[in-house]
Amino acid sequence: MLTRRDLLAALAAGAVLPAAARAQERRAQPTKTPRLRFSVVGINHGHIHGQIGAVTRGGGQLVSFYAKEPDLAADFARRYPQCRQAREEREILEDDSTRLVLSAAIPEERAPLGVRVMRHGKDYMSDKPGITTLEQLAEVRRVQKETRRIYSIMYSERFESEATVRAGELVRAGAVGRVIQTVGLGPHRVNNGRRDPWFYELKRFGGILCDIGSHQADQFLFFTGSTRAEVVASQTGNVAHPQHPGFEDFGDMMLRGDGGTGYVRVDWFTPDGLSTWGDGRLTILGTDGYIELRKNVDIAGRPGGDHLFLVDGKETRHVDCRDVHLPYGEQLVDDILHRTETAMTQEHCFLATELALRAQKQAQRLGRGKAERT
Repeated sequence: MLTRRDLLAALAAGAVLPAAARAQERRAQPTKTPRLRFSVVGINHGHIHGQIGAVTRGGGQLVSFYAKEPDLAADFARRYPQCRQAREEREILEDDSTRLVLSAAIPEERAPLGVRVMRHGKDYMSDKPGITTLEQLAEVRRVQKETRRIYSIMYSERFESEATVRAGELVRAGAVGRVIQTVGLGPHRVNNGRRDPWFYELKRFGGILCDIGSHQADQFLFFTGSTRAEVVASQTGNVAHPQHPGFEDFGDMMLRGDGGTGYVRVDWFTPDGLSTWGDGRLTILGTDGYIELRKNVDIAGRPGGDHLFLVDGKETRHVDCRDVHLPYGEQLVDDILHRTETAMTQEHCFLATELALRAQKQAQRLGRGKAERT
């Protein structure tokens, strides 16, 4: 049996844990029959391709899609020629052979779609934000409880980030002791002139803390192990986009949970000089050390993304995360087939969203030199 020190050394060196090794072995074996069939409704954000990739890696087969926008549908059909295009949403919802529906629709439309999916006896995976108001959250919770279907939100900054998955392994192994706080920074590039109109409309995207902030709320809960949490303070603002008065380009929030505290800052100010869309960072402070993730770029010069730095009582080291297994898609498929909660508990999914929504609702508004209530 590995000692804690041996386990930490193995993880830091890029070793594959036994469960991940078994998963990699299963993926290497040819699969004649997919484990489940899934479909897509709503393709307004490019995150849908990451969602499809995760479920496909987990043993899913994409069989059909529906999009109400002809141009988006045409591009999607060219990318997935094996996938049947439905004439209307109902075709997919009433297809008994489809177990799971994915969506990256316009954010305000995702929760109502999820309710319809669950009422048709199917499980659902939404892009984030999966829910844009507290009223939607209450309805989703009620229908999920009634139907016992899975309502999953793909928090891709954790589930699709090798460095974040590796950090989770290290924290569980005790690499930094007991986690005290997380600091999550989520900068993005706005790409003005290349966004659809809904991107700038508060009602449709839900607000910056609801949207980007939900990633950070998920990671705060995960790394601190919190099952109860509250928003201590939050603020949002439109600092530099007066041409889009409904937009928010900056936000931050302070969180307190029963397992630790958290600070989150999100923004749309990544400069064009950076080689990627955002210098996403996460710092995990523990009683015996800390971990810092540079998810997309190391501005000191190391190539690529998924950089993890581990500092403890003995040394500072850079951990290679390039070959880390991403388990979310496989775990979600397992959960659908076996009615379990291995990918993410339903309550965690909803609590992360609730924190982001409450922070959004109570945020002080930054503007004209003073803070105002939104």
